[in-house]
Amino acid sequence: MAALKRRGLIVAPFKVGPDFIDPGHHTKLTGRTSRNLDGWMLPEDYNRKSFQRAVAGADMAVVEGVMGLYDGYDGKSEAGSTGQMAKLIGLPVVLVVDAASMARSAAALVQGFENFDSDLQFAGVIFNNLGSVGHLKYLTDALLDNVRMPCLGGILRNHQVSIPERHLGLVTEDEHILTNERAAQLADLIETHVDVNRLLDRLEERPLPNVGETAGGRDARVRIGVARDKAFCFYYQDNLELLAKAGAEIVQFSPLDDQRLPADLDGLYLGGGYPELSARTLSENAPMRSAIQTLSRQGLPVYAECGGFMYLCRELTDLKGRSYPMTGCFPFRARMSKRLRALGYREVTLAYDTILGNAGLVIRGHEFHYSAIDENTTSDIDTVYSVTKRANSQKLAGGFQVNRTLGSYTHLHFGSCPAAAEAFINTCRRYRQERNQACNPMKSKP
Repeated sequence: MAALKRRGLIVAPFKVGPDFIDPGHHTKLTGRTSRNLDGWMLPEDYNRKSFQRAVAGADMAVVEGVMGLYDGYDGKSEAGSTGQMAKLIGLPVVLVVDAASMARSAAALVQGFENFDSDLQFAGVIFNNLGSVGHLKYLTDALLDNVRMPCLGGILRNHQVSIPERHLGLVTEDEHILTNERAAQLADLIETHVDVNRLLDRLEERPLPNVGETAGGRDARVRIGVARDKAFCFYYQDNLELLAKAGAEIVQFSPLDDQRLPADLDGLYLGGGYPELSARTLSENAPMRSAIQTLSRQGLPVYAECGGFMYLCRELTDLKGRSYPMTGCFPFRARMSKRLRALGYREVTLAYDTILGNAGLVIRGHEFHYSAIDENTTSDIDTVYSVTKRANSQKLAGGFQVNRTLGSYTHLHFGSCPAAAEAFINTCRRYRQERNQACNPMKSKP
């Protein structure tokens, strides 16, 4: 993306799968919002239209894959895989092979990928993590007469371009800033070690699709406060846009830095992130915690996912056993763990009527966290989600609603069920009407 942008091309970035962190880096680097495409969470038509809308005005589309080319929801199907998405939106694949400590076997590996699915088109292969220029020569010789796709280059091992990681993956764009100097370094790396001209020559030009505008919500708009800082930064852009389409005016605020909420809110949305890394600061911001708790008890619609859900608990306990008071909207204790507590796709069926819709509504999403809620603090509150992680698998508990405050560890993608976004906005409208009526009781009289 950096190399293409340096050449003066407008790059439309995408990410296959449910990840939040990579799209954040894409957005910082290209100046255009990166979109998630997902063959399991989202319907085929939604993926196609999302891609078509996002490439408007761009010269190039670059889609970062997820895991291995054929890895996805399970071992039996291509659902959720990069290969599935490449075929769905009709793009060729650049295969990237980590060739550390690999020689002629690399040709067998590339050949296997090339022949596994005859419906995929390959633009070429790039070898990564090489020990030397001679290593690349060995690999390219091995490809001769063994594979059809060309070698587009090889990147030497370079720890200076690594992005730091932590328990939930790479650090976010809020902490690891892609400066102009950093972007130039990345572009230099590609221009030096990859034949970009050859890659571009192998790509087929496609006309830009004619897609109608989807922006613009209804006239009766409601103000939705969205928590956005380094503690709460995991949002699907589509979720925010579907809320806006349903009638939301998005107003960002920071639970870390702001002492008060934005004025005249009709709802709150607290996404995921790393509240455990800022637990002390969040706890010390008592005015913000108190404001959220007060409005929650007054019936303000509040929707929270993963890190946002932890913030709505009574307290958060870190790995050293230190506990920090949170907002107290839920009487739960969230406790960090050294081991991964949940990872994978989720299908949520609403077991009761909630702020996201009525019982029976089905929404898909993803879960990934190292914390858990102490079970002895949840016994008095029913779960409002029926959750499965595989077709016909056992159902998991998840999702709690107190008043109009709904929290869960699952990151839902409203693109899987746009009715959920509309239901949340309608709930916010009812709250606003109740609030206005309470402030102006004479208006309700004939």
